[in-house]
Amino acid sequence: MNGQTDFTAKVEPEDFKNTLFLAMELSRSTWLVATFAPRLGDKISVHAIPGGDTKRLLELVGRLQAKLQDKDVRRVRTVCCYEAGYDGFWLHRVLVNHGIENHVLDAASLPIDRRAKHIKTDNIDAKRLLRAIVGFVQGDPQSCRVVRAPTPEEEDARRLHRERQRLVRERTGHLNRIKALLITHGIRALRITDGKWCERLDKMRTGDGRPIPARLKIEIEREWKRLKVVAEQVREVEAERDRLVKGSEPSADACTEKMRQLVKLHGIGAEFATVLTREVFYRPFQNRRQVASYVGLTPAPYDSGDTKHDQGIDKAGNTRARVIAVQMAWLWLRYQSKSELSLWYYRRVGDLKGRVRRIMIIALARKLVIALWRYVETGRVPTGAIVTT
Repeated sequence: MNGQTDFTAKVEPEDFKNTLFLAMELSRSTWLVATFAPRLGDKISVHAIPGGDTKRLLELVGRLQAKLQDKDVRRVRTVCCYEAGYDGFWLHRVLVNHGIENHVLDAASLPIDRRAKHIKTDNIDAKRLLRAIVGFVQGDPQSCRVVRAPTPEEEDARRLHRERQRLVRERTGHLNRIKALLITHGIRALRITDGKWCERLDKMRTGDGRPIPARLKIEIEREWKRLKVVAEQVREVEAERDRLVKGSEPSADACTEKMRQLVKLHGIGAEFATVLTREVFYRPFQNRRQVASYVGLTPAPYDSGDTKHDQGIDKAGNTRARVIAVQMAWLWLRYQSKSELSLWYYRRVGDLKGRVRRIMIIALARKLVIALWRYVETGRVPTGAIVTT
């Protein structure tokens, strides 16, 4: 299908002909809405509306539905899509509440033309989205991948651990900035931990024996104040998280119970339990392959003709969950060294060092995530794992 021409409908079943397709290319200032209805012809129309103007969008949908009804279509099926990204899921909920079948698409799953330079405009992207959703509705699962839209409660619950991760990165940035400023003047013996550290700046000397310059000292003091604010916010977020995860009162939230169940395993703390539950275990999975694929820990082989090699893991899943899973795998070896998973790792690695251990820890992370999924869903404890009461 040419990316520059309109979509030409083939002879399709009656329900397909009675469907109205819309695809939106969203930006801050303008929304481009590509529309296609087999009953109204084989051309794709593109409409521009102000960004965020859902009233204009619904009016456009209403006009197109009315045109189809004038063609003796009793029931108009309206299918819409847009890429996951800047606008989040609020628009999805608006469309669904107005009876529109909306799909949020994974932008990385959309096919592109590889013959020459990749031509990209909002108009072309809108039409490309439209062709993808038409193929999806016709039963082609490879045309695009649909993102599961979380409920407002699930989306809001993620804010706690995501805010902590952002604050921790900000705290590290302030610490590194202070260290970098001092190292440029030859001060290397740094241990910025206690609350009175900044008061000792007057006693420090540069590498060539001078006192710290006045402007540099002021800049470090300001950076230190920002660091203290961020550190206090991290403590507040962690206290809120711990009250939720380590609470003893029964909770009506199934995810909270799963987090409390996970922290009973020796070596899994409140942060690991929170991220895994809010990012992975909050949604249903049918089998272990879906769990590993969602976390991005499935293999990516390359097998074409005489060329065969392993490309590692595909990394196509949830990045936050994948990072936590690998970190948790290393700690699992320390705190659950007698478990079946740890023994499997030691048997495979043996006395080998370096790269082999890092490769095998990815395999252990995959097995561990699957085992923990079974644990929170069925109560089946990983073989040989220590559970605290």
